[in-house]
Amino acid sequence: MPRLTTVAVVAGAALLARRAMRRRIQTSPLWPMPALDEPISGRPRSRALRLLVTAHEKVADGVVRLRLEGHDLPRWEPGAHLDLVLPSGLVRQYSLCGDPEDTSSYTVATRLVEDGRGGSREVHEQVQEGLELEVRGPRNRFPLVQAQSYVFVAGGIGITPILPMLRALPEGTDWRLLYCGRTRASMPFLEEIEKLHGNVTVVPEDESGLPDLDALFTDSPEDAAVYCCGPEGLMAAVEARVPQVHLERFAPRTSTEGNRSFEVELRRSGRVLTVPADSTVLAAVRKELPDTLYSCEQGFCGTCQQRVLEGEVDHRDELLTDAERDDSMLICVSRARGERLALDM
Repeated sequence: MPRLTTVAVVAGAALLARRAMRRRIQTSPLWPMPALDEPISGRPRSRALRLLVTAHEKVADGVVRLRLEGHDLPRWEPGAHLDLVLPSGLVRQYSLCGDPEDTSSYTVATRLVEDGRGGSREVHEQVQEGLELEVRGPRNRFPLVQAQSYVFVAGGIGITPILPMLRALPEGTDWRLLYCGRTRASMPFLEEIEKLHGNVTVVPEDESGLPDLDALFTDSPEDAAVYCCGPEGLMAAVEARVPQVHLERFAPRTSTEGNRSFEVELRRSGRVLTVPADSTVLAAVRKELPDTLYSCEQGFCGTCQQRVLEGEVDHRDELLTDAERDDSMLICVSRARGERLALDM
């Protein structure tokens, strides 16, 4: 019996020691070094809602409108957008284009992008009436500022954040809209827009893909607040003429001109990676840590946000606040300004 008691005591002590060691390692993967704070990857940007799709209708060639219903929904202002978590798990951002006073539903619209990454096709082909979707937001990085006059430039589906702005302008406000698209049939909400009491110009794109912007701004007040949403080429052309323009992007700038390679240290994992000039931090990290969370890969959803422990960041996202940028980055689009970054991974 004494021998059995000794064996039991030793086995029990070994089990307790293993459990203690496991807890210590879980607390600090690099133990006996001090534990780091909890990582922030995938931190929710806002509380999630579960909304019912009650309408899925075609409103122009290649464009569908969704009505998402719920109860006591958060209010929003013109320019706001939602994150939709699609059935596949993809997260995509869509501007709200309904009535801000309606707290029972949200309305968004999306154009089918044939050569896109699959989100718009999923909305068009798999999201149907009766489906419940997870929704995050609303968030607004494109707010309507107070001004004496306004100039709006919209290209195709880029009309969606601008439409609620037009509805919200007080009667008598001086505003003008240049709305362009490939064809009239491809331009959503065109009939409603042409009934608004304002200076509306509807034009097809010319051979260069751009409308006559010089004529628009020549006839506009110099102090007008300028808003633009549409294809990157259109927004770049407006920004070249009006540097202080308010822009809404749902796709990253694709140019890699001026990029250079740099190193990223994963402090928790003890690894050092090289990020090529033509690739991203996310791509390099996922080769070593394939379970790293990500979603939009465009700097909008925040899923891949990571804490920066060392180094200066070239922020290229459209989401983080100035305070958040002090110690974190979205690794899908942002890069290092210098030769090296250290991340809490």
